[in-house]
Amino acid sequence: AAAAARLGTILRHLCPPTGAAALTTFPTSAQTASGKHPMEFHYTLDNNLLTPEQRHFYDENGYLLVKNLVSGEDIERFRNEFAKICKKEVQVPGLIIMRDVAIAKSEFVPDQKAVTKIQDFQEDEELFRYCTLPQILKYVECFTGPNIMAMHTMLINKPPDSGKKSSRHPMHQDLHYFPFRPADLIVCSWTAMEQIDRSNGCLVVLPGTHKGSLKQHDYPDWEGGVNKMYHGVRDYNKNRPRVHLVMEKGDTVFFHPLLIHGSGMNRTQGFRKAISCHYASADCHYIEVKGTSQENIEKEVVEIAQRKYGVNTPITLKDTWMIRGRLVKGERTNL
Repeated sequence: AAAAARLGTILRHLCPPTGAAALTTFPTSAQTASGKHPMEFHYTLDNNLLTPEQRHFYDENGYLLVKNLVSGEDIERFRNEFAKICKKEVQVPGLIIMRDVAIAKSEFVPDQKAVTKIQDFQEDEELFRYCTLPQILKYVECFTGPNIMAMHTMLINKPPDSGKKSSRHPMHQDLHYFPFRPADLIVCSWTAMEQIDRSNGCLVVLPGTHKGSLKQHDYPDWEGGVNKMYHGVRDYNKNRPRVHLVMEKGDTVFFHPLLIHGSGMNRTQGFRKAISCHYASADCHYIEVKGTSQENIEKEVVEIAQRKYGVNTPITLKDTWMIRGRLVKGERTNL
């Protein structure tokens, strides 16, 4: 069906119809490129921001690293806001605070478990500013088109590992959590807030896995325990070549939601920080996940949402995402 749709698009470009059925253009804010590679790329839109080499790399590997994209000044502001949240100096509606199952101390608050991640910070004006940075959206538009929704926000604070290896993040595909499609119009931006390498648990990616399908995810059987919501791919080729993404402060990687990725242990004494946002084209649509491999994550998310908000009426995974999405550019056409 996807191939047929692509063929139909190409034919309409070659023989454009007239009248009411005329093809609607899908512009970006960048000028249309007059390059030598028309219709060659499947995962990026045709504009003059990405070079043909960058587009080819993303097509083949499912990720693209852009150096020094976010300023040190912005990163320090995000870091300070995170510290305020951890110290409870700032209250953010809808924010989810996550803690490591094996940590009994905190970077900021004594006698409390470490805050290892905050999610859904869309109501925090300072942190959400990351999602609206022009230099970020300029690249996001190459993957989603001009109508851009910020769907999922995170600031990860990977703690020093306690020895139980619980600071790892199992290999997974982000699409497992999302009840909207098509996958090719979704992208994550993930920015290092300090130097990140294998010693403090950098991202690990399996290049090319974005070309596959969404796999079954479950909690891995790890001896030291697994953090809540950290599902992992049940079955994948562990011998497949992997890449450890070494990043400097301000570097940003953009990656496809089907790319299999994870992160290793933090073997240092410091907390490793990164900030990220998943974007989707506002032209995407919601799907029903019952009867699919995503049914288990829907059950878990819905239970958490019902407890958090005291909701007794039936809700779906779609409902939990509809309240989180924020338009950051263009028009909210569907999502």
